[in-house]
Amino acid sequence: MNQTRKIYGGSIDWITVFIWLALCIIGWFNIHAAVFDPQHPSLISLSTNYGKQFLYIMVCMLVASAIMIIDGKFYNYISPILYGITLILLVIVLIVGRNVGGNQAWIPIGTFRLQPSEFAKLGSCLLLARYLSSHSNKTPNLTTLLYGALMLLVPIVLIMLQPDTGSALTFFALTLVFYREGYVSGQLLAFAFVCIILFVLTLLFSQWYIIGVLAALCALGAYMFRRSRKTLTSAIVVFAATSLFVLSVDFAYEHILQTHQRNRIDVILGKIDDPRGQGYNLNQSKIAIGSGQLFGKGYLQGTQTKYNFVPEQSTDFIFCTVGEEWGFIGTMTVVILYVTLLIRITQLAERQRSSFARIYGYGVASIFFFHFFINIGMTIGIVPVIGIPLPFLSYGGSSLLSFTMLLFILIKFDANRKGVV
Repeated sequence: MNQTRKIYGGSIDWITVFIWLALCIIGWFNIHAAVFDPQHPSLISLSTNYGKQFLYIMVCMLVASAIMIIDGKFYNYISPILYGITLILLVIVLIVGRNVGGNQAWIPIGTFRLQPSEFAKLGSCLLLARYLSSHSNKTPNLTTLLYGALMLLVPIVLIMLQPDTGSALTFFALTLVFYREGYVSGQLLAFAFVCIILFVLTLLFSQWYIIGVLAALCALGAYMFRRSRKTLTSAIVVFAATSLFVLSVDFAYEHILQTHQRNRIDVILGKIDDPRGQGYNLNQSKIAIGSGQLFGKGYLQGTQTKYNFVPEQSTDFIFCTVGEEWGFIGTMTVVILYVTLLIRITQLAERQRSSFARIYGYGVASIFFFHFFINIGMTIGIVPVIGIPLPFLSYGGSSLLSFTMLLFILIKFDANRKGVV
């Protein structure tokens, strides 16, 4: 341990490292199951996706070690440069990128495909942490919030041009950072949550019925607190804001969302029953996970997996393989590992002495939580399919490397925290 402390400049949080390694290994085995080729049974055959994933894991180990050796202050200094490089790559991909599944999101480099949007999350996290930490001794204000939001808006716009809605939505998860630093109030987050509920309800019921219910609720609240003029004013403002939002839902749904996005939402809401068409992916995903029952069918024994019933099963739908072959026990093991990782990341962020490291840590927690919740949620049918990877489990060199870098930079900050004054 003393030798490790000398090499890496501090005490490493091995719990987090072991969780990372466990998830990588689980992902590797399940990618092997998802795309198993009897002609190349070896787990490290580089002509297969699982062989390539093994190579990516080895590369990530080297990168993680390099991150731990480099001085932690370097990541603060390099953040504007890294952010700028990712923006340049996001522009380049629009020009020379390869279109896969309707998204021009990959830059071909030999047999490897680089996905800049994955690294844009890292660059944005670091730059946002640098900017907000430079204002940490000041009272949170609207100007700082707007500049911070603008840093995220630029990559969001470039990613939407690909168009890759799933990756773009990930950046909105960084709202948690603004909340933790006092730039966004709990009331605003609650209002955003209410808007999500209203969006869903408006798609299911008449907008005028929803507005009528809102009017009744606001009137009831105003009556109960009628002695407070402030409460009455707040009720009127809330009613006006929510009503305008409800009236705008149909327009946004029809003119902003793309056809396939609307169809995916309609499938989730039960407005479309098309198990062989728009609902095929979700239907097959549920069948795969449900068929695993308690203990699963066994490694390489999943019929849904073996016969390719679920599209993208080694990437976006890797959780289906876990459910079918390892059952409820396997899926709960993965969920527990992720929840433990998220709790650990939050604890690491909160105990940092540097505001830069703390803000960065919450950025990492936000991105990981979004990917974890949305990816698993879309495979079991509680959120629309938007196509984002499950960290460390899904196949892909760009995502595995970017998530590893996100995590290990935080581990490096934590290892050095006692030396921060």
